[in-house]
Amino acid sequence: MNRYRFNLFIAIIIIIPLGLVSKFYNSPLYQWLNNYSGGIFYEIFWILLVILINPKIPPLIAAIWVFMITALLEFMQLWHPPFLEAIRATLIGRLLIGTTFDWWDFPHYILGCTITWLGLKTLKNQLDK
Repeated sequence: MNRYRFNLFIAIIIIIPLGLVSKFYNSPLYQWLNNYSGGIFYEIFWILLVILINPKIPPLIAAIWVFMITALLEFMQLWHPPFLEAIRATLIGRLLIGTTFDWWDFPHYILGCTITWLGLKTLKNQLDK
């Protein structure tokens, strides 16, 4: 495993608990952390995973695709067929596809994608030196 992929793997190992803690945190700022910060971690995780699987994908392209798929999943939260409700009834389902549509999720998705794109761009430049 090259250094770039190793760094992606370590970042994923760090992001997963941060994202989970943000959903269950119960102290100051808990409403923002529970409801919106998870969107940032969600985007970071998926971009890192996509690039870990295929490091040839440019970070910007991965960020755009992850944002588009996440936006589609967000709009799907307006749809409530029985099979999706069954998935959303589980913890994993709620974490992966969500339950409630919220326009305020989109700025956090954009922030997560932007942070990850810039971070990966910087990491790649550092490792290429």
